[in-house]
Amino acid sequence: MKEFWIYTALRGGLFAVTFGVVFATWSLINDSANVLMVLIIAFLVSGVASYIVLGPQRNALALKVEHRAGRMTENSEARSKEDSDQG
Repeated sequence: MKEFWIYTALRGGLFAVTFGVVFATWSLINDSANVLMVLIIAFLVSGVASYIVLGPQRNALALKVEHRAGRMTENSEARSKEDSDQG
């Protein structure tokens, strides 16, 4: 699950940095910062950026999940075979 936590931390950090940049830019352009608009813009920008920048971490997480799912399927099939052999 290390890959999950790495990806999650990077995604959260990217959102925090994006929020800070959007908030600072919005404050420079306007007199007051509309936090809801800043949140929406930061969410959209960080989502696109994470798709581009965090591709390798996302792929590592997907491979780990796929590997675990394969092991679970093999274990389930083995247990199922044992049950049918006993019966």
